[in-house]
Amino acid sequence: MRTRRNRRGRLEHFLYCQHSRLNHLKQEVQRCGLENQYIVSEDIPPYPRPEFHVSRVKHDTERRGLCCIRVDDGFGDPHCQVLVWWSLAVGREEIQEAETRLLEETCPNRTEEQAARQRSFLWRFASSPAFSEKSRLGSYRFTFPLQEVLSAYSQQFCSGAPPIMRVFKTSLYKQEVQYSVLVHSPANQELFSRFPLLPDDDPDAVCAYRDGRFIWRPEAMCKTHSYELIRGPDENQMDARGPMKHPEFYVWDNVAVALHVDRQVLRFDPDQLRENLRFCWRDNRTIIPRTHFDHFCRAYSLLRHLWPRHSWLEKEPPLRPT
Repeated sequence: MRTRRNRRGRLEHFLYCQHSRLNHLKQEVQRCGLENQYIVSEDIPPYPRPEFHVSRVKHDTERRGLCCIRVDDGFGDPHCQVLVWWSLAVGREEIQEAETRLLEETCPNRTEEQAARQRSFLWRFASSPAFSEKSRLGSYRFTFPLQEVLSAYSQQFCSGAPPIMRVFKTSLYKQEVQYSVLVHSPANQELFSRFPLLPDDDPDAVCAYRDGRFIWRPEAMCKTHSYELIRGPDENQMDARGPMKHPEFYVWDNVAVALHVDRQVLRFDPDQLRENLRFCWRDNRTIIPRTHFDHFCRAYSLLRHLWPRHSWLEKEPPLRPT
């Protein structure tokens, strides 16, 4: 396991070329003598292990980043690096679909009456920043359909060919585990050949890509474990018991997607950028302590300046808080 300070100043321990399950990651932490009180915690109550099928990705930024995106009409790395980072956008619809899928797999023999009595429970466990509508990186969030991003990348960087996806790395921060997927052009096969191809049908993979969606199987979706997963007396129902008086703290995991742009810009139509942009409230904790977050009125004024001729401006406010 390697260690470095990334460009945001965060201490990152990482393993290249693999998406490491939490048990293996815990062993690596202990083997290397690293101090991480969260991942070694042993008193975590039972919690669900759903499978999310994700068809949208998001990119959060602050005011300066937004202005650069508008000037360039697209996404590049402001630090002149080679990767543009996105995260999976998991909302209420994906959580509900994952809950239905989990119940069908865990309780395949339940009756119609048992299914009708089943209460929604998975949303209580979806409490980590991976599911938050708030932002840790800035006041502005671009949310795109995954296929729009991949299609633009294919046309601009791959000469129309499908981009290649690879298992990039597993990163461990103080309380966060990030599984990174690398996306690159077929022209760079040799450059990235040491990274394994992202699977499409491995049921044990943390992250896969199939049928235009990322398949994400989180092992730690709570961060703070205030609820305990319980099975009903007939074993054909699931529920969340809590909240607990003394919640347990653990790591939380997420998936990031790194597009290899090699100091270029992934471009979109200006109206397309605007239509996929929303205002975000500040999360309780931010990745960079000094990150500036705008008030909603300041954001409104900024967008009127950046998109002065956008057709939506006279019909509704240019930002709707997520």
